[in-house]
Amino acid sequence: MPTGSTEADPAPEQDREALKRHRVLFRAVARRKNPKLRRTDITVTDERVVKRAVKAAALGNAMEWFDFGIYSYLAVTIGKVFFPGGSDTASLLSSFATFAVAFLVRPLGGAYFGPLGDRIGRKKVLALTMIMMALGTLCIGLIPSYAAIGFWSPVLLILFRLVQGFSTGGEYGGASTFIAEYAPDKKRGFFGSFLEMGTLIGYTGAAGIVLLLNTTLGDEAMVSWGWRLPFLIAGPLGLVGLYLRVKLDETPAFQKFEAAQTHGGGNSAVETEAEFSHLSENAPKKKIGEIFTQQWPTLILCIALVGAYNITDYMLLSYMPTYLTDTLHYEESHGLLILLGTMAVLMCVLSTVGKLSDRYGRKPLLMTGMLGFFVLAIPAFLLVKQGSVPAVCGGMALLGLSLVCLLGTMSAALPALFPTNVRYGSLSIGYNLAVSLFGGTTPLVITALMDVFDKNVMVPAYYTMGAALVGVIAVACMKETAQQPLEGSPPSVATKEEAVELIEAQSPEPRF
Repeated sequence: MPTGSTEADPAPEQDREALKRHRVLFRAVARRKNPKLRRTDITVTDERVVKRAVKAAALGNAMEWFDFGIYSYLAVTIGKVFFPGGSDTASLLSSFATFAVAFLVRPLGGAYFGPLGDRIGRKKVLALTMIMMALGTLCIGLIPSYAAIGFWSPVLLILFRLVQGFSTGGEYGGASTFIAEYAPDKKRGFFGSFLEMGTLIGYTGAAGIVLLLNTTLGDEAMVSWGWRLPFLIAGPLGLVGLYLRVKLDETPAFQKFEAAQTHGGGNSAVETEAEFSHLSENAPKKKIGEIFTQQWPTLILCIALVGAYNITDYMLLSYMPTYLTDTLHYEESHGLLILLGTMAVLMCVLSTVGKLSDRYGRKPLLMTGMLGFFVLAIPAFLLVKQGSVPAVCGGMALLGLSLVCLLGTMSAALPALFPTNVRYGSLSIGYNLAVSLFGGTTPLVITALMDVFDKNVMVPAYYTMGAALVGVIAVACMKETAQQPLEGSPPSVATKEEAVELIEAQSPEPRF
């Protein structure tokens, strides 16, 4: 993560004043250079403010996905605790079905939190999702086992998984929108990559704790009480994440809206209402209809991109430990250790991929990742199938290098698909519909297909290839957005010199 100045960061109020001075200055410069650009508002970002926003959003995201990742890494144990009847396969299927349940309500969470974030502010919604996720995860750790209360045990598990899913529905769309609206246009890929860094940190933390418990406690103690410990940690971690998110400043767009509402701004009431109509109290109902009627082509593209991305993501980061343990009969600790190593490598190269997407474009990086999964899925799983540690690590590396091309690029590419007035809501709905239909069901579908096809260990490879093919088509259909302003937003630059250069480019000297 990029680090800021060694000096103490200024208070949020000082940050707002600095941003305001920058905007006023460059509006004045623009008017001197070209009177026709009178209403141009070039945002010059304060790097310390951007870094603070990125850190808080990414670390909050890490807390959220730590909570969510715990369940997937304890799937086998949870199946024994809450679904003890029947075969091991039936128990595992029940556990993954409960994992998938949380994804059914994610579109509802996105439809609720997206418009709400436009009305009351990004940081308030991100804080609310943090509270809900932490409480849902903590409560799972307190549920009595099936042996203690019978039928009500899995019922309560499903209930709190629904709470987790609903809160997560507002997470990715809000966090990615927050970072995208703060970052300068030419560094949006670099700063956006740290959102996925937070996801990997959360998953790594969850896998590390589960690995430690499995190693020190053993199977019997884990089934008896040890499985609860990672869920109970969610309470204190939730408080940390909540603190980080409350300390966030709103994005410049929302700060401008609040100033216009409070002080009247420099625009007329009609202009203000027109410019910020998407932030009004009636926006949630109106904007959901607008998203489906006016943005449906882009929404379909978003769903295709996210669906392909999430199938490959959840296959590697969520399902693979279970695949190694349940299908290839690896010790659970060995599977988690290999996954931890894979995620550590991904984190080391993630920000570099973000920089490459800023330099060469989003489409080349996304296409490389999708084609990588399509071409390398079979060789990767053939290596994993061999069973030796070098072969398994080699197969995981092939899949991981394909995934990192998507991880380092998606968080900058997806917010740019939609205009500012419907960005939060559209992205939240499109992203969560795709995750609900394809991402969260990945472990369940793969497990069921393997059962149908007589434990064919290549089923995950074929499923991944199908998802990657859809992704290749979607990437080919999207437009390039690297180094360009977000649609409906003014240009955002990193330095005063870049702002002057941009103004001069828009105002060429007359020829005689």
